[in-house]
Amino acid sequence: MWLFNRKGVSGFSSSSTAEQVTHGIDATGLTAIVTGASSGIGVETTRVLALHGVHVIMAVRNMAAARDVKEAILKEIPSAKIDVMELDLSSMASVKKFASEFVSSGLPLNILINNAGVMACPFMLSQDNIEQQFATNHLGHFLLTHLLLDTMKKTTLESNKEGRIVNVSSEAHRVAYSEGIRFDKINEQSSYSNWRAYGQSKLANILHANELAKRLKDEGVNIIANSLHPGAIVTKLYRHTSAINGIVNAVGRLVMKNAQQGAATTCYVALHPQVKGVSGEYFSDSNLCKTTPHGKDADLAKQLWDFSINLVKQK
Repeated sequence: MWLFNRKGVSGFSSSSTAEQVTHGIDATGLTAIVTGASSGIGVETTRVLALHGVHVIMAVRNMAAARDVKEAILKEIPSAKIDVMELDLSSMASVKKFASEFVSSGLPLNILINNAGVMACPFMLSQDNIEQQFATNHLGHFLLTHLLLDTMKKTTLESNKEGRIVNVSSEAHRVAYSEGIRFDKINEQSSYSNWRAYGQSKLANILHANELAKRLKDEGVNIIANSLHPGAIVTKLYRHTSAINGIVNAVGRLVMKNAQQGAATTCYVALHPQVKGVSGEYFSDSNLCKTTPHGKDADLAKQLWDFSINLVKQK
């Protein structure tokens, strides 16, 4: 990623790596959950957090792949504290089971990184009969955050350390449906667009973080919530779009981020002192960034919150 590397206000750029943006940070004693930690930028996020002393819980669908990742990280960083737990974000039952087991473990929770996702897949419904991208990218993370919030609040009070919730969104939120979130057409197949539906789910990640930030501030809770664009990265996310996947494989490494650069903004927002007290914001290339008007629409965020609460209560 050598074409666009101008440094922003933070001192970092699109070419900065996750290790570079967290250099010198001691996060010993913190506990983090990273969803989708067995592939793509989730692997590098896990590795870099562990490198800085964070106890990382890898929340994954593919347990075998996660164990391989854990083993590889432990070979590099013998002192790393990593656990693996099963989580399928497209299933509310799985999310509830994961949250219940985590809460029962008695572990603290300082950082929640909602990273996992699917991109531009053909129309399909989740186990709960909700459009797959909305279900996986937004609703599963919304429910997970909701169920773990009390644990985060308790940890914050007991540790006197700021909690951080990080939603990995995307610049694809700019191609969401014209109305932003199609509340009355979430499961409509006839007008489904794989890319607009992806954009819708990524817009939902931003709105979720914004509304959560507002509610936490109103409560006076020392937890911040932000969203981010990791960058265009060479990962398996493109597997559902054969033409783009071919281009990515051919030239992606020349103009796109690698995993080390792709995980940088996530690790920056999760750990860096510059982000302390900053909430309800959107980051890109480890710097503050502007969203679309929909991404700053407080009424839309509130409507999405209420819509999501109703959906999870029905299941």
